Amino acid sequence: MTEDDIRTHVAPHQHKLGGTIHALHQLMRAYGYIHPEHLPVVADVFNISVAEVRGIVSFYEDFKTHPPAPTTIRVCQAEACQAVGSRALTKELETIYQTKLGLRGNDIELQAVYCLGLCATGPAVQVNDQLIAKASAEKL
Repeated sequence: MTEDDIRTHVAPHQHKLGGTIHALHQLMRAYGYIHPEHLPVVADVFNISVAEVRGIVSFYEDFKTHPPAPTTIRVCQAEACQAVGSRALTKELETIYQTKLGLRGNDIELQAVYCLGLCATGPAVQVNDQLIAKASAEKL
């Protein structure tokens, strides 16, 4: 990834309202995460400090600063899913994958999410882009 490559993704958003956010999302789509080399280029294009860009990246949960795991498992922790066992499912997945919620273990990243829109069929889980209703460790 060269500076020119990064600018190619960032520059089209320079004059948009909220352009910095749009540019960072574009970098996420292109590279899978926000690399430290991206920050000074974004800062330069938008005429803001690197610290401001870093602040935006750290504030929004959507922006990741490390390469994604090959498999991301997101377990709903909202009330409707908790009522049908999402906490127990989370503990079971932590044991199976030898990691903790919010951390990456081997090739799996286990994340909390607070609604996947499957409230009537919880516990809900998302594995990469696939939604799973009435999730169980066996289904995963």
